Amino acid sequence: MSEEEQPEAQTDDSAKIFRPQKIYLKDASFETPNSPALFTKKWEPKLGVEINNSVSVLGDDIYEVILTVTATVSVEDKTAFLAEVHQAGIFALKGHEPEVLQRLQQVFCLRTLYPYAGATLSDMVTRGGFPQLLLAPMNFNALYAKKLQQAHDQNETSDA
Repeated sequence: MSEEEQPEAQTDDSAKIFRPQKIYLKDASFETPNSPALFTKKWEPKLGVEINNSVSVLGDDIYEVILTVTATVSVEDKTAFLAEVHQAGIFALKGHEPEVLQRLQQVFCLRTLYPYAGATLSDMVTRGGFPQLLLAPMNFNALYAKKLQQAHDQNETSDA
């Protein structure tokens, strides 16, 4: 599938299905360990973003996919804030080969969840008294390809 291709959401039981069932916030946290002193410093932030995910089977062809986005911002080597969001979704994924199923979970499901996670992070940061945090667009297709390449390289190393 190319970056522009989208899986079709179909209702025919014999067809291949990719259908979000529910999108929800599973967990969120926001910490400002050095406030209020940090609010008196010149705002020259250093941003670090970490992205992880997990998939669990809920039933026949039903999966929970969780996207975890952690943003850490520091100013003058002190943590300004640490914000973490676990954005989850329940997806019906039916009739797909294992490799395609994994790609749907690792690319298309995460692409569906990412805007929700970004909006929640931005809202938490703003409510915490800091300038708005806007996450850059994420290319989950490239991340998935990199993950596959790393697994392939690791297998070749262990076979040698």
